[in-house]
Formats: sequence, C-alpha cells, structure tokens
Amino acid sequence: MAVITPNRRVRKTPFTLGVEAEGVKGYTVYNHMLLPTVFESVEADAAHLKKHVQVWDVSCERQVLIKGPDALRLMKMLSPRDMDKMQADQCYYVPIVDQNGGMLNDPVAIKLADDQYWLSVADGDLWQFALGIVLALGLDVEVSEPDVSPLAVQGPRADDLMARVFGDDVRDIKFFRYKRLPFEDTSFVIARSGWSKQGGFEIYVEGADYGMPLWDALFANGRDLNVRAGCPNGIERIESGLLSFGSDMRRENTPYECGLERFCNSPLDYIGKAALADQAENGPPRQIRPLTIEGKIGPCTESWPLMAEGRQVGQVASAAYSPEFELNVAIGMVDRSHWAPGTRIELMTEHGMRWAVVQEKFWR
Repeated sequence: MAVITPNRRVRKTPFTLGVEAEGVKGYTVYNHMLLPTVFESVEADAAHLKKHVQVWDVSCERQVLIKGPDALRLMKMLSPRDMDKMQADQCYYVPIVDQNGGMLNDPVAIKLADDQYWLSVADGDLWQFALGIVLALGLDVEVSEPDVSPLAVQGPRADDLMARVFGDDVRDIKFFRYKRLPFEDTSFVIARSGWSKQGGFEIYVEGADYGMPLWDALFANGRDLNVRAGCPNGIERIESGLLSFGSDMRRENTPYECGLERFCNSPLDYIGKAALADQAENGPPRQIRPLTIEGKIGPCTESWPLMAEGRQVGQVASAAYSPEFELNVAIGMVDRSHWAPGTRIELMTEHGMRWAVVQEKFWR
C-alpha cells in the first residue's frame, strides 16, 4: 500500500518521533500535518481507550491567533454563538458559517485575554477566511498561526496521569475550562476537552522544542497506568456522536442541520444570520441522526446515499462496527421526512445495499 510522504506541505509534528517509536500503523493528512489513525487496530485502540489512558498527537488541530483591539468584534462576526458571556478561562465550541449559513469550520475558541483568542480549528484553512474579513473591513486584528501544537490525554485514567506531570491542580479544571500550568521552565494552557467521550485534557504546547520532553514525561509517569499512544478513534467517535467536519458535515450544511442550534444564540448580525433565519424559526429540512446498519459492512470511505422510493433522503459518511454494542453504528444526515426514530431506509454502501434504521440517541 502507498504511504504518505512528509514534506513542507505535509508536515511532521513535534511528537512524530514518539508516535513512530510507539508503533503507529497509519496516518491521514489533516491541516497539512500528519495525524495518526491506528496503532494496534481500530478495535483494540478503542477498547484500550475506554479502560485506560492514551496520549494523542493532535498537533493538526492548528491554532488561529485572533489578537488586537478588534479581536472580539471579529469573533462576533465569525460565529453564531454569543461571545459576550465567555469568561477568561473558558473554551467555547463555535460553529463558523459563511454568508449563506453554511458551515466553514467548527473550532474550539480559547479566550486568552479580552483582546486575544485561539481558534483550535478542524481541517480547513480558516485563517484565510478570517484574514479576508480583517482586510476587507480594515480591522485592527492580527491573524496568524502561532507555534502551538496540542497534545491530548484521553481515557478514564487521564486525571491520574496528568496530575503526576502537572500536579493536582489539573484535577480542578472543569469541562471546557483551562488553566495555565508549569512544565519545566515554561507553562502550557491545559483544557479539559478532547475528541472523545472518555474524559481527558488537551495540552496546548507552545514551542515545538517542548514536544518530545512532554511526550516522554507522560509515558515515563504512566507505564503503570497502561498508557499507550492513541489517536481519535472512529468507533468511539461514532458511538459518542462526535461529528467530523468535512465528513459528517460540510459547507452545504448549516449548524441547525448539524444539531448545533444551541450554539446559534448571538443577538448580533453575524455573517450568515439572515440566511439562517428560516431554519432558526422553522427548523432545518434535514439533520444529523444516529443510525444502525443491518448486515455486514466494510470500511466507509465515501458518502453512502440513503434512498427511499428511488430518491435520496440523506447520506451516511461515518460508519463502523462496534464490538462493545455488537452492531454497526453510523452518523447520517437525514431528511425530515425520514428522520423519525425507527424509520428503516435503504443504504447504498460501496459494499452493496444495506438497511439502516434511525435511532433515538447516540450510544454514549
């Protein structure tokens, strides 16, 4: 099988040496960087994540620095979320939309000061969109990519491992809050967050030279906790209903279609607000739903159409077999006409037709 060749456009990370030493078996490319996809196997990695603790190289969650006197003004324009209530130590999930209300990205915003934010972005060059707004309106804002590389610690033993490296203060961090805690001769922003439902933290490593010392410290302190290298896991993600931008949702989808209406609460005239007015009042014509799939399935490497009476009524872009729940779990974008729980719909997979059944809720 062909391999990904790192170069200036597809970059290694400050943790790549550690990832390679821990036996990574696959990568994808995310924000022009290597993102590990599997170590032992997707199934074994998921089982370990649910019982122990893993260290994830998620440097690909690049930061967009929004800094300057007009920083908050820009943030309010970018997202439908009300930014005025955001506190100094808080992280916000912020959908970003275009003039038509279509999703451009779904970063986590980190408020560092009243005039300084990081946007920890999903796959996509969001900084270019933000910079375009700054230049068009003449805002007094710096938009740049700082030397910040997130490292996630996920799993039920994450608190124990982090406390050994950063002290017990880490245990007091609340969900989607952060503290700046010391490491060696520096300090890092540490947030209780991450792309799993198993609990854990994201460490925003400022300065690439600190990457491997931190990696080594976590592994040295976690061997008796059965620490392993890991990565965002497709099985656990689908079970948990954690959406993947670019897969489960794209620019043709609105936040309301993605089930993110609770984050569309800004009273201001943000970009795309007028286009979203109808869905805000009447609801979306389609929306994300959990599904099960009957029969045997293979890897989901493309969008699978949901069909009814010869017409498409949705699609599935994430699906996997769950050993824990002993069924095929999936995330679908389903038309209103067919999204009621219990609805059985034809699913045209790359492995043949299967039946999909809409579920009431995700499994975690």
